[in-house]
Amino acid sequence: MHTINPLYFLILRLTQGVAQAFFKLKVINREKLIEDGACIYVMNHQSFLDPPMIGQLFSRTGINFLARKTLFDIPFLRRILPFCNVIPIDQEQPDPGSILKVLRLVKGGGRIIIFPEGSRCPDNQIHDAMPGIGLILSRLQGVPIQPLRIEGAYDCLPIHSKKLRFKPITIAVGDPIVFTKEELKAKGRAGQLAIGKKVMDAIRALPTTC
Repeated sequence: MHTINPLYFLILRLTQGVAQAFFKLKVINREKLIEDGACIYVMNHQSFLDPPMIGQLFSRTGINFLARKTLFDIPFLRRILPFCNVIPIDQEQPDPGSILKVLRLVKGGGRIIIFPEGSRCPDNQIHDAMPGIGLILSRLQGVPIQPLRIEGAYDCLPIHSKKLRFKPITIAVGDPIVFTKEELKAKGRAGQLAIGKKVMDAIRALPTTC
């Protein structure tokens, strides 16, 4: 079981209160959420609010995040992100060190959230996955891959705005995505993109309202 460090625990508790009080957070199919054992969660990316909104659901075990490495170029984030269980990665050309860290984490029973699009959407639409997600998933056969969809976070804090708005947010939980061994063994960029497409299609298919 993942050990929650004190700073992460504090942020978690604050976020739980904020999510309900200001964003009226609702979770669709909450009972489907995998909380025990290894799991990879794949989720669309609307806003900076996405990580705390989904992270606060895992109050018992904590959760890890895979995020673009450029976030660590920002001095404040470079100091705080490691305490929030964030692993940096270059989605275009994933480095072996980051991939190995993810593999060890998940194979050791850990859980991690990945935003396959690589960055926040500019238009409130769900975009294609970066090729790096296919590479990671292809090396973790047998581990559940659960799709999640967040809706409303873009309206609260879109990428082009610094003004936070308090509007309802929902998170939908889907059944694990089933890949065949042939799909996960596909080689090259085309094979990785095919995995990414299946992931994003599963996210798009999730409901946005209760």
